[in-house]
Amino acid sequence: MRVFFIGFGQAGGKIVDMFLEHDRKLKKNNFRGIAVNSARTDLMGLKNIDMKDRLLIGQTVVKGHGVGTDNVTGAKITADEIDTIINAVDTRGTYDVDAFVVVAGLGGGTGSGGSPVLCRHLKRIYREPVYALVMLPAPEEGRLYSYNAARSLATLVNEADNTLVFDNAAWKNEGESVKSAFNRLNEELVRRFGVLFRAGEVGKLGVGEMVIDSSEIINTLRGGGISTIGYAISDVITKSNPKKSFFSGLKKKTQSEEVLTGEDKSAKIISLVRRAMLGRLTLPCDYTTAERALVLVAGPPDEMDRKGVEKSKSWVEENIAGIEVRGGDYPLESNYIATVVLLASITNAPRITELLDVARDTREEVIKTKDRTSTMFEDAIDPLFE
Repeated sequence: MRVFFIGFGQAGGKIVDMFLEHDRKLKKNNFRGIAVNSARTDLMGLKNIDMKDRLLIGQTVVKGHGVGTDNVTGAKITADEIDTIINAVDTRGTYDVDAFVVVAGLGGGTGSGGSPVLCRHLKRIYREPVYALVMLPAPEEGRLYSYNAARSLATLVNEADNTLVFDNAAWKNEGESVKSAFNRLNEELVRRFGVLFRAGEVGKLGVGEMVIDSSEIINTLRGGGISTIGYAISDVITKSNPKKSFFSGLKKKTQSEEVLTGEDKSAKIISLVRRAMLGRLTLPCDYTTAERALVLVAGPPDEMDRKGVEKSKSWVEENIAGIEVRGGDYPLESNYIATVVLLASITNAPRITELLDVARDTREEVIKTKDRTSTMFEDAIDPLFE
């Protein structure tokens, strides 16, 4: 899948930077991306996005210092400079792109305010699907960040073709430093979505027996709404060459071992898919409310098992609300088997409900604060001038 990433704001820029880093390490050329921000220092901190692909907006308004978590200003700046952003996208080339992915953290100002505006305009201009890949702030980051995230998310679900969510609160560890926490969270996000977006590419080992290409992913996400991803990885696969013995020549034993090996491969894949779906999702939710799903098994071709993939798809279909479950394998050189389960258009996520409740309370307090006036100088002497 050829993806055009647009990193919006500080968090979005860092994640796109990491996507491109992984793409280069694997010597692929599937991803291209630009970074858009209103803060000059955030853009300068990127390592893998070329300088010509870093776009500073809102210079006449905020002088390159960012919008200070004011996502209304972020949205306004983006709307004012949307032609500049679209021109930057066109310059990088879009003729072979399968999808646009706008990446943003929803707690700040530039990303949470600008990403819905950009999604709207990308959908208006291009025929390719436009997805939002967003990070929700943890509750400890403050109510303002939760308020920003709720407003942005409520807008994004109407502007993007689908919104893929990563909840920071579900992945944080106690006692972790800020820098190491965000680096680890970004790595977790890029690993999961990187496997999904690379599905179907032709590598040294050829294509899979049950190919998942970009159309499979697009059809899974076509219903809109909010989606989440599950991921599980096997232990290291060791290939041992057993020593020949007196019994190694017995044909009957060899046959029984082959049957057992086949069953073991199938069971391993089914177990990994179950772990991916029932384990820690990028957005914890009630997986039974998903309308569509996609199952992807990636790893060494010798470890792929058609029966295991098909049984996994059947199991997922039995456990979600819809009946559309796509799936396949993705052969690659690895010492692991990785499984990805994409749950699309979910309708019950407690974290989203909690976020919206916090936002409503915060909005009411903001209104009360505006109505409240300071009483400290009510009885003071007359000011010098009115």
